[in-house]
Amino acid sequence: MANLILPSWANASQIPPAFEFYDSRFLNITGPAPKLEVLLENEDFAFAHEASVFIPSTNELFVTSNILTDPVTNQSTVKISRVNTTANPVTSEVINSTIPLANGGVNHGSGILFCGQGTLNQTGGLFQMSIDPPYASENLVANNFYGRDFNSLNDVVVHTDGSIWFTDPSYGYLQGIRPEPELPNQVYRFDPATGNVRVVADGFSRPNGLAFTADEKTIYITDTGRTVGDGSTDPLKPATIYAFDVTVSNGEPFLTNRRVFAMADTGIPDGIKTDTEGNVYAGCGDGVNVWSSGGVLLGKILIEDGTSNFSFGRNGQMFIMNENKLWSAQLGRWVRGSLLKI
Repeated sequence: MANLILPSWANASQIPPAFEFYDSRFLNITGPAPKLEVLLENEDFAFAHEASVFIPSTNELFVTSNILTDPVTNQSTVKISRVNTTANPVTSEVINSTIPLANGGVNHGSGILFCGQGTLNQTGGLFQMSIDPPYASENLVANNFYGRDFNSLNDVVVHTDGSIWFTDPSYGYLQGIRPEPELPNQVYRFDPATGNVRVVADGFSRPNGLAFTADEKTIYITDTGRTVGDGSTDPLKPATIYAFDVTVSNGEPFLTNRRVFAMADTGIPDGIKTDTEGNVYAGCGDGVNVWSSGGVLLGKILIEDGTSNFSFGRNGQMFIMNENKLWSAQLGRWVRGSLLKI
């Protein structure tokens, strides 16, 4: 912990070392006695990599694995797990899914909207999946941008106007799971009411996570170009969060006033979320990093080997993906994620 002056209600001895403070405002997030624990561990495969979609009606969590090699077909695959977070002990089951290499996901209607990265033989897209067996899914977005195949969809958010925003970096090609790219690394907006797909942001090395603020006036988009995608890293490439204003021109939404919001000092800022107070959270190489709405690093929830993604549950609980481990961080019970506001 940095040499900070703590408020009278805070007892430094009750704050675990996993919660690293850079600004006393972090205490308004952690509360006086934060807690970090492993909820579930599976050494057989890296089950907890992306998505992390919390279902309030059942207190369950849907997570996607890292890319695996199927021992039978020898093909690349991704497994989706359904985690019962209230069971004692916490349990999980792998579900059957036809989504091609699922990655990021978000609550949508009564189900989950997943990014399908695609394979060498099947183009990806956005897939609506039921949270009940047999977990039927349908493709909501055409698998191409007016005839040019998407690269490998990575993450997705939904605006309250019903539009769907997603990132499409070229990681799939560099990881050997997708053909050579036909499109730049870009961010898109899909309008289900009209079927229109628009490019809303470009100029990225690798656009990755994205999140609206609670009032939807700002969107944050991460650029994870430092992780090249072929197993190498380039310290001269971005590990950066950019902020954009969500504006309207001629009756249509645009992203304006692009600006650097923050840079991760360790690894890359992958998945990103906001809370209802405007704070910004990103999964980085050393855990979940937290910034104020003004871009000041407030603190970190330290996780060995970092995290690609995470999500808020209810009453200040956070679920953190850590490949073979699923962690739970209990923050102040007043903390609310912007997505579910619970």
